[in-house]
Amino acid sequence: MTPTRVLIVDDVEQVRRDLSTALSLSGELEIVGEAANGSEAIRLSESLGPDVVLMDLEMPVMDGYEAARQIKSHHPSRRVIALTVHDYESAREQAHRSGVDAFLVKGASVESIVRAITENVPQVDQTQALPSEKPARRQQIQKE
Repeated sequence: MTPTRVLIVDDVEQVRRDLSTALSLSGELEIVGEAANGSEAIRLSESLGPDVVLMDLEMPVMDGYEAARQIKSHHPSRRVIALTVHDYESAREQAHRSGVDAFLVKGASVESIVRAITENVPQVDQTQALPSEKPARRQQIQKE
């Protein structure tokens, strides 16, 4: 099975590093990049094409709400999961209005985060290539 490609977005470098390490160990996820704010998240989401963007909501430069809104407007099928310290209803509502697909509170177990990511990604028939894949990648998938 092809691992789910994840972009991690948080303004705290140590949080990004810890999440990247812990989630990579699951074997189900591939961390394709890290961003420190919403603007970087949009740029990297475009260039890296992750399946899921795991994103903090409160960040400098551009917050996660606006970044989620922009990512979803360009890529409606790309999953955005909020990971935040703000566990209150108004944050959940604003995240939902911004297009966030799932909402997690920081401090959640690694297993919960992995489950939220994998449950929010549609399963792709691994024998069919995605339209953006190059022919060489298509052959590799069919051989697996």
